Amino acid sequence: MQAWWGSLSDVLRVLYCIAIPSTLILILQLLLTMIGGHGDAGVEVSDTSGIDGMDTDFDADLDGNGIPDYLEAPHMTDGGNPADFGSLRLLTLQTVVTFLAVFGWVSIICITAGMPTLVGGGIGLACGLVMMFVVAKLVQVSRKLAENGVLNLRNAIGETATVYLTVPEKNGGTGKITMRLQGRFGEFDAISDSDKPIENGAQVLVIDVRGDELVVERNG
Repeated sequence: MQAWWGSLSDVLRVLYCIAIPSTLILILQLLLTMIGGHGDAGVEVSDTSGIDGMDTDFDADLDGNGIPDYLEAPHMTDGGNPADFGSLRLLTLQTVVTFLAVFGWVSIICITAGMPTLVGGGIGLACGLVMMFVVAKLVQVSRKLAENGVLNLRNAIGETATVYLTVPEKNGGTGKITMRLQGRFGEFDAISDSDKPIENGAQVLVIDVRGDELVVERNG
């Protein structure tokens, strides 16, 4: 090992010092992602793909601002501004580590193959920048998909639904409605301010959200 290291030029030694640690960090990131260590959402949403029941237990106020979190716009962070989380982010831990690993190994391969140092380094730099952009784009797409998967009951306001279990009159309890929300069909708890109950099968309009219940009125 010492003989091999001593046979390397100063440039190759620097490149190995860049490539090996960054590759180890990249592998660690991948392992953490595979075992669930890269959880950004902080909100667990139950499966609503079926119509046999839905748990809409969204009461938690995780950020302590007095507003239930399900009423707030879903958010995720990766160390940047949450308001801009859908934008392309080139300077993140994933992209920087990817750039260093690709730049280091490609430059090593090119220089070892006999290319001039500047040419090999230039090719490594170009490949690193390309992979940096690719990873940033993949992260952007994955975060957008995750955002779309977080249910926000406020999105139901103004939508029509069908009564599944009779919705009692005002202060009379809770019924259930079925509707498609954010591309998924499911059941939701519903209440009404009407003086009369809304019977099973009736078409209703969602007009508000109270707690984890949708406020509905007869449609038409």
